[in-house]
Amino acid sequence: MGVRDLADYPWDAVIPYRDRAAQHPDGLVDLSIGSPVDPTPEVIRRALAEATDAHAYPQTVGTSDVRKAIVDWYARRRGVPDLTDANVMPTIGSKELVALLPLLLGLGPGDVVVHPRVAYPTYAVGAAVAGATAVAADDPAEWPEGAKLIWINSPGNPDGRTWDLEALTAAVRRARELGAVLASDECYAELGWEGPWQSQMIPSVLDPRVTGGSRADLLSVYSLSKQSNLAGYRAAFIAGCSTLIGDVLAARKHLGLMPPAPVQHAMAVALRDDEHVAAQKRLYRQRRDVLLPALVEAGFRIDGSEAGLYLWATEGRDAWESMDRLASLGILAGPGHFYGDHSAQHVRLSLTAPLERIRQAATRLTGADR
Repeated sequence: MGVRDLADYPWDAVIPYRDRAAQHPDGLVDLSIGSPVDPTPEVIRRALAEATDAHAYPQTVGTSDVRKAIVDWYARRRGVPDLTDANVMPTIGSKELVALLPLLLGLGPGDVVVHPRVAYPTYAVGAAVAGATAVAADDPAEWPEGAKLIWINSPGNPDGRTWDLEALTAAVRRARELGAVLASDECYAELGWEGPWQSQMIPSVLDPRVTGGSRADLLSVYSLSKQSNLAGYRAAFIAGCSTLIGDVLAARKHLGLMPPAPVQHAMAVALRDDEHVAAQKRLYRQRRDVLLPALVEAGFRIDGSEAGLYLWATEGRDAWESMDRLASLGILAGPGHFYGDHSAQHVRLSLTAPLERIRQAATRLTGADR
């Protein structure tokens, strides 16, 4: 399988439901895609403006300032205290990194890329781009011999699944038995809602309690799109095994994959400011506290969703039927079919809508507007 074998972009199939939902007298409540709607914090916008005299080519490896900010952030926020500049690198958003990592690591036909059973589709797309084979499996015991790259996602998109320290340690052990690279997509780690995650950060695969003292063949991927409202900046980074970071860096230099210099400066400022992240989390919590009980009252069951940006909901019937019901209420969700063969009865609802629109959706779901 290669690039020409990729399916049509899946979100095109949602257009008829969007059109129907938009006919609601009080307008569309779009909860389908996790694109931030809140303003980019002023401290970050100011930093971007300060760096607009960017006449020279930026560094693929990142400025010393942004790399130090990434290193310090892992120590302060993720409990990973011993990274160096050689362990980190900024990327042009996280999606391009996820999609290109198999290719950048030299995978090709005959190689296997493992990803979660319920998963963001770009893991499989990345395997296809490299000509590798994608295999969906959650339990490390099910990860196949011959796997070269294994993706885990905590908190998960779309289902909010989290991996605790014990589970991460088992994942690292199994990946090493297989001789595979273990890449952990951790982009929603600041957004914990239930259980221990109300007061704790979701742990990283680079946590010393997980690694056993060695970061060999381990990678952590992170994005500032959601916690800092920087989706339009394409601001993300990768951290972990210095050998792998070096290999990926060499390939990225040849491909010209250079995060813009003003974005690198803004990233460094964003990573050093925890206040705006806490404020953004409070906004998402407000929206979640309104939407979740309304969905339950309307007959949905919420699965997982203990962390992350989404509610993973099911009525116990095909997702397209739920999409139709929601569209009749002027609400647009994302169908579970987009996230693998194991989620055909779920829909994903994003918390990225203004609170007023979330409240409108809740009113429609509970029938309070009748």
